[in-house]
Parts: sequence; C-alpha cells; structure tokens
Amino acid sequence: MAIRNADKVTILTTGGTFDKVYSLAGELEIGEPSVQELLGYVLTDTAFEVRSVLKLDSLDMVDADRDQLVAALDQVEGDRVLITHGTDTMPETARYLQEHAQLGQKVVVLTGAMQPASMRKSDASFNLGAAVAALNLLDPGVYISMSGRIFSASEVKKDRARGIFVLA
Repeated sequence: MAIRNADKVTILTTGGTFDKVYSLAGELEIGEPSVQELLGYVLTDTAFEVRSVLKLDSLDMVDADRDQLVAALDQVEGDRVLITHGTDTMPETARYLQEHAQLGQKVVVLTGAMQPASMRKSDASFNLGAAVAALNLLDPGVYISMSGRIFSASEVKKDRARGIFVLA
C-alpha cells in the first residue's frame, strides 16, 4: 500500500439507500446526494468534488446505467474517486467498472449504506469515512468499502441474511 496525496477526491453519486429520504407521502425515494451534508461536519484539508451521475435504486441499475458511470469515471482527471452506490448490486457494478473503465492510476472505492444517511441510525457516515481513508492507502484498482472492511471488486459479495459484505 502506498499513501497517496490527499488534496482532492471526486465523488460520483448514483443514488441507492445512501440518498433515500422519506417523501411527504411517506415513501422512501432517492433524494439529492447526502454526501455534501455528511462531509460538512468533517475537518480536513481534502477538497471534495461531488458529481451526481445517477439517481437510482441499485436494483433498477442496468448495464446502460453502468456505462454512464464508466463515462463519468473516465472523465475524472484526479486519481482518487469515491462512488456512492446502492448495496444490492454494488459488487456487480464494481466488477463492471474494473472491466470497462480506463482506470490508469485511479483508486476507485464504492461505498453505500444499509440505512439512508437521512436516518439517525445510519451506517452512511461510517462507510463514507472508511472509504475516504481507503482512497489514501490503496493501490490503483476498484474496491468496495463496506461493513468496516475493504474488498477487491473481484472478491466481494453481499450477505443479505446478515446485511454485511463478505469475501466471495
């Protein structure tokens, strides 16, 4: 592992539980990216650029959506990219990015939440912090930061019964 320059992180948001909010009708809907608010409490000299790419539940994500994410990732000039993503298909998207994106020296870390960031008992802040830290330590490639662990894109799955990510 090499410690990387912490000057700038680009965050690509795709929706998922991370960005869900309760509507006035009492339904969970994808809202605006919550990353900016969560980062507002953090004291750091790292600059964060947030770009909203998609607003989807990951169960609705198809390869055409992943192609949009690949295009957005390929346009990022920096070498550290964090992607917020729904947990249901996060491993599939991570592998898709690994196969299709022009990564070069980029470290790409996907993270999400089991409970929306807008809820008091959410894991979103914890997962976001772990993902930012991982960006500073990992070699180029695509990873998932969930459940207090870092996984290579090719070696991860969601254990739906326990609600955590584990080695595949």
